[in-house]
Amino acid sequence: MEHLVSGAAGFIGSHLCDRLLADGHSVIGLDNLITGARRNLAHLAKHPHFRFLEFDVTRPIDIPGRFDHVWHLASLASPKEYLAHPIETLESGSTATRNMLEIARRDSARFLITSTSECYGDPLEHPQTETYWGNVNPVGPRSCYDESKRYAEAMTMAYHRTHNVRTNIARIFNTYGPRMALKDGRVVPAFLDQALQGQPLTIFGDGTQTRSFCYVSDMVDGLVRLASSEERLPVNLGNPAELTILEFAERIRELMGSNLPIVHEPLPSDDPKKRRPDITKAKRVLGWEPKVLLADGLRETVAYFKALALV
Repeated sequence: MEHLVSGAAGFIGSHLCDRLLADGHSVIGLDNLITGARRNLAHLAKHPHFRFLEFDVTRPIDIPGRFDHVWHLASLASPKEYLAHPIETLESGSTATRNMLEIARRDSARFLITSTSECYGDPLEHPQTETYWGNVNPVGPRSCYDESKRYAEAMTMAYHRTHNVRTNIARIFNTYGPRMALKDGRVVPAFLDQALQGQPLTIFGDGTQTRSFCYVSDMVDGLVRLASSEERLPVNLGNPAELTILEFAERIRELMGSNLPIVHEPLPSDDPKKRRPDITKAKRVLGWEPKVLLADGLRETVAYFKALALV
């Protein structure tokens, strides 16, 4: 099958390209490299069934050929990046989503968009199910990301209902693994960056806020399963094992064999206090749940960043 992937040079996007190629498909990857990195795809440079185009999918897409599957992963997903580029973030959810959907409509292709747990905002329901409509500040500093994804979901459903495009919506929760950007402001790369440099671990707020962490190979497997399903409404993909940020800091200190100090800074505006997916639907519809233990995934991630530092 022929696949078109936006955000291909990003963290999850590059791993998705690996999986599709390993499954025997052909892939064209698009990325404007605003947050993606060419090194994430360097190992595919000579792959006979992969082609990379530096391209901004907020522009009209005119790529010859016919695609069987269109994947829209292009997004500025880290707080550091979307706060620095709010307009581009909104465009990736709006204009770019429609451009990718138009390719799917043109080719009668399947379409999958990676949405986010941020659609739930600072949730009043815990854990979060797909039927929860969220508690989102539409004009706060994080709204450029939250609302871009909520709009993208609405646009995706509109194309399904109006043009009968075979769509899937994945609501991704915290994901980690090799090829993350160390300084993107999210907790896993932030802690690992500080730990590898022997610096104190920075916790925003008192550290009692919770997150759950899904290893990237599990996430990609969930995306592939969802893309083959007939489920049109959103599906949560993430790891339901919940930790406070303080507990996660302790895991990092244990992994690194150090007793790094912890420093506290003010909690950012609208930062969610709790985040844990209810994956009942993913289990039932996709037969999917995470398999990689946090300790194992973190070891792989640390090994990647240590090797990168030696290059």
